[in-house]
Amino acid sequence: MSSASPAPGDDRIAAAMELAIDLAEQVRGRTSPNPPVGAVILDEYGALAGTGATRPPGGPHAEVMALRQAGPRARGGTAVVTLEPCNHHGRTGPCAEALLDAGVTAVHYAVADPNPQASGGADRLRACGLTVTAGVRAEQVASGPLRAWLHRVRTGRPQLTWKYAATLDGRSAAADGTSQWITGPVARERVHAERGRIDAIVVGTGTVLADDPALTARLPDGTLSATQPLRVVVGRRDIPPGARILDDSAPTVHLRTDDPHEVLAALAAEHCDVQLEGGPRLAAAFLRAGLVDRVQAYLAPVLIGAGQGAVGDLGIGTISAALRFHRESVDVLGEDILLTLVPDGPAADCQEDR
Repeated sequence: MSSASPAPGDDRIAAAMELAIDLAEQVRGRTSPNPPVGAVILDEYGALAGTGATRPPGGPHAEVMALRQAGPRARGGTAVVTLEPCNHHGRTGPCAEALLDAGVTAVHYAVADPNPQASGGADRLRACGLTVTAGVRAEQVASGPLRAWLHRVRTGRPQLTWKYAATLDGRSAAADGTSQWITGPVARERVHAERGRIDAIVVGTGTVLADDPALTARLPDGTLSATQPLRVVVGRRDIPPGARILDDSAPTVHLRTDDPHEVLAALAAEHCDVQLEGGPRLAAAFLRAGLVDRVQAYLAPVLIGAGQGAVGDLGIGTISAALRFHRESVDVLGEDILLTLVPDGPAADCQEDR
């Protein structure tokens, strides 16, 4: 066997990045405020030597986890990472330094680190003679596991997704207030899977008083998921002592404010990915404030005519002033449909004067 083996080809690098993306997705919701990153180490012959993903805050980064698994096989090998290796001392040491110490000769990453305190890893590696390639599957990573973290770095606030379920005629509850169940079991399973990958769920005190929700992430067999989002209750009314949202299934905070900006500011330090599941008034407040970054609308083939709408008054009096969205994806979930949408134009276009 030759001691000078060829570097892995484009196909192997692409396959390694796909694996790194999967690893990052598996830890989404467990790493905030750090990014969910996946890393793969290929040995000098291009064979898989190690994999890793970011551990919870204070734990090793993805590159370190992958290098530990690879051991001596990392020397002369290639690292494939979803985010540019960091170049700073935080709770852990620089990943760029760990890659140099391990003796890898090439690094391929998807997205450059936009955090000025952590960036510079690519330049450090190049300066030490490594082959460094940026932009591998960048769009897939930026719109996937790193989406919420990149949004937080760019804007200084968490990404907010408004999630709701509705009938074909836009009702989220019947005239008597009942809403279980508008959508079917496949859609509900998807909702719980997503809850296990986000940082926080926001509802209003009205929803807590009317529905007494648990707001937990559950597995298909009904047991609690290993990872639970922070449950955030917004509003000035008290929460009844026996409310399910106060149990020990997941942490809960009560923010006594009606201002959407204050809600996201309170969550910004530790949370990147926040889901709004409140009623129509709370949804309208966040939409009017221009703070909804994505909509996930679960639509059921059901008609009920009268009942509660999915969103309250937006202060829109003419169709030309409507808030418009464009489609990111459409998923068929049993008999239901999930529409994932993002606002047209910058969010500031629909913000209220403050």
